[in-house]
Amino acid sequence: MDRTVRTVEDVLALLDKVFASESEAGRLATGDGKDFWDRFYADRSKPVPFFVAKPDENLAAHLDQGLIAPGRALDLGCGAGRNALFLASRGFEVDAVDLSAVAVAWGEDRAREVGVDVRFLRGDAFALPATELSGPYDLVVDSGCFHHLPPHRRVSYLSLLDRVMAPGGHLALTSFAAGEGGMGSELADADLYRERELQGGLAYTPESLRWIFSDLVEVELRRMREEPPESALFGVPFLWTALFRRDAASATSGDIHPVHDLA
Repeated sequence: MDRTVRTVEDVLALLDKVFASESEAGRLATGDGKDFWDRFYADRSKPVPFFVAKPDENLAAHLDQGLIAPGRALDLGCGAGRNALFLASRGFEVDAVDLSAVAVAWGEDRAREVGVDVRFLRGDAFALPATELSGPYDLVVDSGCFHHLPPHRRVSYLSLLDRVMAPGGHLALTSFAAGEGGMGSELADADLYRERELQGGLAYTPESLRWIFSDLVEVELRRMREEPPESALFGVPFLWTALFRRDAASATSGDIHPVHDLA
């Protein structure tokens, strides 16, 4: 008889196994999801939209509009590093982390090819020691990591942001959009545990994103703009793009500030 739960992290690890048990069937899992993502990135020639070496259009727009400025950046779930390389080329000091060693190796190859300096890390961002993801980061970029997390790992995600984001720092988030023209599962959180799978990723509404990140100040929340194939930027309309800011005062006082709808 096992009695393994003593801490919050024990509970989260136990819930991870609800989804990890499905990984043998080829479904997206967490916990042992590394194997899934290693297979996913193994063939670099696959016609996957975000395999292109282009940065997200919203990230480029944030810089061009002066909403964010060069500093220290963390790319969560960096994949093959397209956003990390872009930020490094624009003057950021970039750490980029991904669960998949295959994706990280591809990102390192791309960095050498274009001659930019990115510090790539292979591992679970929630489990890496503070010496590896030390912060503080002026910008945290997430283009497709958050919507692959099971609901209970939002707790870990928010805790990580709280630890590594600098006062006044920003979160640039891209996630599956619910509703017409969107993508991802719209099952309620509780139903995901009943079904025991993430169905390829979770869709979010603007209201759900605002609620989850209500400790941050909303700067912008909109659909990603579609970019044509010849564009130097990546853009598909089935994603939300959001920019949130950590208020300098709330970083110490714990106050929650209202958000403003710029969508």
